[in-house]
Amino acid sequence: MKRRILVVDDDLAVLLTLKAVLEFHGFEVETASSTAEAFTRLETSAYQMVISDLRMETENSGMQVIAAARRQSYDPATALLTAYPPSGDHWGRDQSESLLIKPLGTKDLLRQVEALLVQHADARQARQRFAAGAEESSRKAG
Repeated sequence: MKRRILVVDDDLAVLLTLKAVLEFHGFEVETASSTAEAFTRLETSAYQMVISDLRMETENSGMQVIAAARRQSYDPATALLTAYPPSGDHWGRDQSESLLIKPLGTKDLLRQVEALLVQHADARQARQRFAAGAEESSRKAG
């Protein structure tokens, strides 16, 4: 089964390039060219990862997309894509798991996407083990 990625960017050339590169390397890719379109896709499909440009309709539209992705029950990995990296005050791992800086070479993109997917899956398994352990402890105590 192919891993699904949603790529969000208002620059059509960037959007199509990322889609082509990721699909060539075995990912299933859906695209959105606006924040509103991204919100619709997030609600109607499930993704293993969401990559969103930071600046689209507003300077932090991408953060809105990432926040919406992180609220989804399917728990996708998230990455912000930007040519204008935000300062530490405006970006943190609590908002997005990764920051991808344009221009980004194919090898770097693929390396970072693969690493983020692995890290995200590991973190999800750790949360599930912790939740199961807490549930077991609660049953034993009660």
